[in-house]
Amino acid sequence: MVDFFQAIIEGFYGRQWSWSQRAAYASFIKSNQYQAYIYAPKGDVYLRSRWRESWPQEVFQNLLDLSQCYAQQSVDFGIGFSPMGLFGRYGKEDVAALKNKVTEINRLKPKVLCILFDDMKGDVPNLASRQLKIIKDVLAVSEAQTHIVCPSYYSFDPVLETLFGSMPANYLGDLAAGLPHDMGFFWTGDKVISQSLSSGSLLRIESILGRKPILWDNVLANDGRLTSDYLPLEGADYRHENLLGLLSGSVVNPMNQPAIAKVVLQEYTDNLHGCVVPALDSEASAAVKLLLRDKKLFVEKGLQGLSAESCQQLIEEYTAAGGPIAFDVVDWLQGGYCFDPACLTG
Repeated sequence: MVDFFQAIIEGFYGRQWSWSQRAAYASFIKSNQYQAYIYAPKGDVYLRSRWRESWPQEVFQNLLDLSQCYAQQSVDFGIGFSPMGLFGRYGKEDVAALKNKVTEINRLKPKVLCILFDDMKGDVPNLASRQLKIIKDVLAVSEAQTHIVCPSYYSFDPVLETLFGSMPANYLGDLAAGLPHDMGFFWTGDKVISQSLSSGSLLRIESILGRKPILWDNVLANDGRLTSDYLPLEGADYRHENLLGLLSGSVVNPMNQPAIAKVVLQEYTDNLHGCVVPALDSEASAAVKLLLRDKKLFVEKGLQGLSAESCQQLIEEYTAAGGPIAFDVVDWLQGGYCFDPACLTG
């Protein structure tokens, strides 16, 4: 793994990016100090609840094309794999199914493979040892160069125990102790969405894990029941270069709106590396100028805070501006990204 691993992970719930939008991120990533794109949408059931099944041929071909697109741009392509349902029983048939899936993933030639145990029930006996067996079997087959694990409890946020049961004693330390030393370990901070990251908190988790964590950063995500009403256009402001020495990497889980996300992702990496964010120039697109004008409105008021008249006026203004960013804003204003509880069941 490079000294500081920086990537974008499509790891959110709800509406996914299109294949063309994913492909368009290759050149963006290459020019903005990110090293990799990781495909892990929660809506791809063949990476989650139905992982034992092969992808339909059309979807698999799209994934092959996407992997090749990133290879042509010299950007690492990654996969985020969530082998759900293995904690209660892990017999010979399960081992065989797991190895078959990893073999299928190998055909996509990912440079990065993330083994994700997030958002699953965790209050089961010997959770760490069960997961270590799964990880060992994945690593025995995987041809990826870089491997990262996301634990079931990936934050100090008490909401995780509320949702998924009490964390077993010494779970994080036991899991980390059984991993290869060069394997990455995802962590979101004190909260699932951490607006701030203190050095004390990051040093605490480093001492537990015996390694610096890779930040899975949800500060730009808006895929939840409450957050989908907003555009997180200020999240990049919370990340600064003093984090570089406290982390081994930062993997950003962006907002669902792909064109708007690029604006904030560029600010994110500029802030993280201490670059001067350029001032808006006269050649900036009309949509970007509108977006900066409406930043406070979209961050603080959101959809529920807009009157019908204000919403319609904004739709007309962004429609007239044109372009992908304007399209994303109009789509969001018209309810195209409303939270659907069904997205949590995949």
